[in-house]
Amino acid sequence: MSLHETPTRVSASRDCPVVDGRRQIQHITSREADVGGLPIHRAIPTRERRTIGAWCFLDHAGPSILRESQGMKVGPHPHTSLQTFTWILEGEVHHRDSLGSDQVIRPGEVNLMTAGHGISHTEVSLDNSPRLHAAQLWIALPHAHRHIEPRFDHYAELPQWTRDGADFTLLIGEFEGRQAATLSFSPLVGIDVVGSDSRITLPLREDFEYGLLVLEGSASLDGDPFITDELGYLGMGRQQLELQLATDSRVLLIGGQPLKDNILMWWNFVGHSREEIIDAQRDWEAASERFGSVPGWQGARLEAPPIPWQKS
Repeated sequence: MSLHETPTRVSASRDCPVVDGRRQIQHITSREADVGGLPIHRAIPTRERRTIGAWCFLDHAGPSILRESQGMKVGPHPHTSLQTFTWILEGEVHHRDSLGSDQVIRPGEVNLMTAGHGISHTEVSLDNSPRLHAAQLWIALPHAHRHIEPRFDHYAELPQWTRDGADFTLLIGEFEGRQAATLSFSPLVGIDVVGSDSRITLPLREDFEYGLLVLEGSASLDGDPFITDELGYLGMGRQQLELQLATDSRVLLIGGQPLKDNILMWWNFVGHSREEIIDAQRDWEAASERFGSVPGWQGARLEAPPIPWQKS
């Protein structure tokens, strides 16, 4: 999944204001886009919010009915200085990358690809899956880890539990004494919550900033209503969140310590300077060994759009 926009500075505001004695929650409406033939809703980055902790990208794909000859097909494309994080709710997606990884991801599983210095991969929905519903996120790597060797990890089993009429899956990080094995390079948390007419108190870390995206149905955050594909940014300094899920609803809570690094994003690259992004794009366009090739792919690689701020 790709980003086509000029990089801007990371949002400076980490707090939500208090109005009439009540802490506000920022409403962010996802914008529609298309990825590999699949309609998606992009929650971050937006003009209102660039990052949440090290989470720097969040696409919600589907739920979509895949008719014959339709589906997601994303050809070989590169990444740098980030981790791609794929959470499947319905359907199956086939991942291949330049390391030789070959993995089908199914509902309830996480694919985590650490790009580091550079990697390329493909993503294709399988024909035997009539529906596709997923979330894909990017995690920016801290400056010290931005050029590490690339790797791929698949997590078929994640911590799951039920309380207060809701089902929880811990995707990454630590929550309520549980720890996910998912690899991370900065303090993060990601939780999938499914419920129906459920009222839940979620404990939060005051040193984390949080965002909550409604994937299905609707939800109320501290009494503030949110609909499907609407993101609520909670800021920092909160000890808990009162969450109410409507009938047949699902939300994704993400959080982490704010980035200390001023990252830049362009197309499929994360960089810590414009020069890093320019170098990465030049290497991709030159078919450098930095990004390798994806075994088994029949077809062309994706072409990078011109960098708008690069001097000719």
